Amino acid sequence: MNQYKKVAYYTLGCKLNFSETSTIARLFGDAGYAKVDFEDRPDIFIINTCSVTENADKKCKQLVKKAMNINPDAFVAIVGCYAQLKPEEIGNIPGVDIVLGANEKFNVVKHIEQLESKNEEAILAYASIKETKEFIPAFSYGDRTRSFLKVQDGCDYFCTFCTIPLARGKSRNASTEATVLQAKKIAETEIKEVVLTGVNIGDFGQGNENENFFNLIKELDKVEGIDRYRISSIEPNLLSNNIIHFSLNEAKRFVPHFHIPLQSGNDRLLKAMRRKYDRNLYAERVAYIKKLQPNTCIGVDVIVGFPGETDEEFLDTVNFLKELDISYLHVFTYSERANTTALKLGDAVPMNLRKERSKQLHILSEKKKRAFYESQLGALRTVLFEHEEDEGMMYGFTENYVKVKMPYDKTLVNTFCTLKLETIDRDGIVKGVLKRSLEEAC
Repeated sequence: MNQYKKVAYYTLGCKLNFSETSTIARLFGDAGYAKVDFEDRPDIFIINTCSVTENADKKCKQLVKKAMNINPDAFVAIVGCYAQLKPEEIGNIPGVDIVLGANEKFNVVKHIEQLESKNEEAILAYASIKETKEFIPAFSYGDRTRSFLKVQDGCDYFCTFCTIPLARGKSRNASTEATVLQAKKIAETEIKEVVLTGVNIGDFGQGNENENFFNLIKELDKVEGIDRYRISSIEPNLLSNNIIHFSLNEAKRFVPHFHIPLQSGNDRLLKAMRRKYDRNLYAERVAYIKKLQPNTCIGVDVIVGFPGETDEEFLDTVNFLKELDISYLHVFTYSERANTTALKLGDAVPMNLRKERSKQLHILSEKKKRAFYESQLGALRTVLFEHEEDEGMMYGFTENYVKVKMPYDKTLVNTFCTLKLETIDRDGIVKGVLKRSLEEAC
């Protein structure tokens, strides 16, 4: 295949997928290919898939159809979790040329260059997930003000609702030293903020005395040229007091923002989900964070409609969340996934009831977020502004993850600005007033 062909990328799912898509794009760039938008009639489409929910599967099929409408002659490669879990199913989607499993996705350039023409049957290149043992480093660059740095992959937990261990394999990572080297590469760019991502980042080192997440963040904090680190989703049982205390009270670059999966506020359901904590431990983590730094933003993942979830158990979760000093929720409606234990654990919750419970928690999330934002009004915060302009406004996030907007000023893009948080608009975004000097700030 000739070089200098146009490649478009689409990422479904998590921050980890974004980091890997960006790395794949750099591999194509190094091989002489040009990156273009999905709509720009590319010669190659790379779709990086997720399979956490059924909707992600459907979205993949829709994207392939869209790609073929844009350029029927283009090659379509599908990579990611869905590609590992259901390669034959994807291979039957009209227009798909190649499906690459976990072991092959970073060899996508080689596989694409071996294609000579579109075939009626897709090429499937995958192996048993048990053979996936290598850790491939990745980070995102070029798409956002921040970078997603992959520090860990895979998971050993096997929660009963989750297919990720089947799609990504066992927990693994590079050494602390090698991970710090990746951070230093990011520090050489214009990126100001790094989000640490993975499947189960708190499991970094898998119990090794010296190679562990606490030691990793201490070393990352020393890297010059990165202004902010955010810790993305981290399991509550792995979020130790040492990690919390360091991040909030000792670190120079880690911000007061945690995202901590809960999934349920009912202990019976937590046990059925095979989670490694109970609600008391979760509440203790939140209380300790708020004791050290009351302005810390805390996000929470919750699943509604898990098999066998009763009205009383759902209400238990609602009441538990109401009492917690948290800032927002990510609500997931339970989706049946093949080869997961949850399918055998109880009667299916009717879909209309799942949707109603999801709606209730979305309303609670908006109330929690509004209350958190209101608690920040009048405060001076540091905002990192994004590149995007929308109707004359620019947007950014404070260190504690309050979304802020102000009139667009291109000189402020990708810079840290001191703002006074003044009001909340009807869309739930805070309006800030720029303070250009210490005197103004005071």
